[in-house]
Amino acid sequence: MKYEATIGIEAHAQLLTASKMYCACSTGYTTAAANSLVCPVCLGMPGALPAINRRAVEFALITGLALNCDVAEFSKFDRKNYHYPDLAKGYQISQYDLPLCRNGWMDIKTDDKTKRIRIQRVHLEEDTGKLMHVQGQSLIDFNRSGVPLLEIVTAPDFTSVEEVRAYAQKLHTALRYLGVNSGNMEDGALRLEANVSIHPAGTPANGNLVELKNLNSFRALWRSVEYEIQRQKELVLAGGAVRRETRGWDDVQGVTFVQRSKEHADDYRYFPEPDLPPLEIARTWVDELRAKLPELPADRCHRFATEHSLSSYDSALLAEERAVGDFFEKAVAVGRAVSITPKAIANWLTTDLFHLLNETGVEIKDIKVAPAQLIELIDLVGRGAISRASGRHVLKVMFETGKSAADIVNLEGLVCIADAESLTSVVDEVIHDHPAAAAQYKGGKEAVLRFLIGQVMRATGGKADANRVAEALKRRLIG
Repeated sequence: MKYEATIGIEAHAQLLTASKMYCACSTGYTTAAANSLVCPVCLGMPGALPAINRRAVEFALITGLALNCDVAEFSKFDRKNYHYPDLAKGYQISQYDLPLCRNGWMDIKTDDKTKRIRIQRVHLEEDTGKLMHVQGQSLIDFNRSGVPLLEIVTAPDFTSVEEVRAYAQKLHTALRYLGVNSGNMEDGALRLEANVSIHPAGTPANGNLVELKNLNSFRALWRSVEYEIQRQKELVLAGGAVRRETRGWDDVQGVTFVQRSKEHADDYRYFPEPDLPPLEIARTWVDELRAKLPELPADRCHRFATEHSLSSYDSALLAEERAVGDFFEKAVAVGRAVSITPKAIANWLTTDLFHLLNETGVEIKDIKVAPAQLIELIDLVGRGAISRASGRHVLKVMFETGKSAADIVNLEGLVCIADAESLTSVVDEVIHDHPAAAAQYKGGKEAVLRFLIGQVMRATGGKADANRVAEALKRRLIG
């Protein structure tokens, strides 16, 4: 018998607010001393009163709108009661029956097929403290306690690991584009959970759900889902039954393991948070936020391809990060005045500039090269004022110092050798010094021309144009 999988995804995204969800403590816990960013509210002291972070509500609304959700005009906060050492109050202030946003969707693509994934709810809650297990002891740092969390819950619409991968990556990019989440999964800023069940192919989904908790990387998400689907199939085919339970993921062993049984529905004893008023969201506020939504990556990618005649590959690279797309568009606007094509700009961005970004770990928003400066460099190369090789060197110096391309070219004397007589003299020297290579080319071995071009470029210190060098070599070798 064949079995099919049914999968739902829950994402917990820390919001990029300056202060916590219900108090004024800083959210910069990653670099702070343990338990230094706390107050009576986030420590759950008796009598401490929470207050709703307006910025967090705004970020939740922005995300809900981007995910095509309906925004509730009336919502409220609830107490979700459970007892773990890292939850100081013994309950979490969350949302239950009246979330801020619901009934949304996101389209994903797998194998050139588009599928709509339903978003059931987007709601606000608070993060817990952090447990650390050291030398047989358990320590708690409450700095993270109270950091605003946005929970995004899908319907069980996924049937494969490929669909899960496509959704997770697209959601991750969207959250970063919106500026509501850092996307740093290794720091726990975005944690994913998957609910996995199987059922006989062609029948309604009715299997027991297994919840895979706190997956902090894309790799862990799809490896754990893939493993869990196979584990459940093997279990059922061997005559066993899948239990409703929560399982963790051992990334080293590549297996899921039981954390706790969930034979019955969790009873968190939700009840309305008595210390917080209900939220009434004005339509005018929602309309203002909707009008400010940025163009999301999929739409931007499509526009880059159609408007600038770029390949789908280049368009996707340029649209993946909002700051990169913004840099490209500014450069295109400047480049129009000097007839620099979007394709030429894309080539420099996705090769030379990306190489420098990857090599240094610097983000494009922090670089010393402005879009107009990049256009100046591309124009110098395009006009033949400097060679492409010199252009790469100039960009590296610009990246390190912030100096203009013209200043670097003048300072280092990188202007191309435009004098035909001087270039011919260097070409003749190279042919004289490499008679075997010259003879091979004359004999029909055209590939050796690259070697000779390289020798001329080396002799000129990269100041010659490679195309002109090739033409000069051909003239001298074959007439």
